[in-house]
Amino acid sequence: MAIIRWDPFRVAVLRNTLFGADTESPLTTANFIPAVDIYEDEKKVVLKLEVPGLEEKDLNVSVEKNTLTVKGERKFEKEEKEENFHRIERRYGSFYRAFTLPTTVDTESVAASYNAGVLKVELIKKPEAQPKQIKVNVEKQAA
Repeated sequence: MAIIRWDPFRVAVLRNTLFGADTESPLTTANFIPAVDIYEDEKKVVLKLEVPGLEEKDLNVSVEKNTLTVKGERKFEKEEKEENFHRIERRYGSFYRAFTLPTTVDTESVAASYNAGVLKVELIKKPEAQPKQIKVNVEKQAA
């Protein structure tokens, strides 16, 4: 049995391949990869990305053709401590996420909001992709 070295970035690339993200992106060179939740209902598709510590000016959301791209950068906050050793576990630097959008999404109707460290991107579905309620008429039978 061969010993295989663990590479956490390989898992991230595999995860993005499974969920329709662009693997030809600089994902593997990013300093951190924000977690994302993706869900949909009959009217829209919603993405929520965890990006705490960023300001609105540090985020860039764009749609080109059928690809949603989210870029950003978390800048390092320099703390100077002379006596105490401290540990830095939070990730800093740039990130890049790209998602292939389904054809049911209207790329002209995209809204993004940022609150409490979560970037929320809402993509409205095209009217023809939304479910339609059809009323069933019951005919009365003659006795």
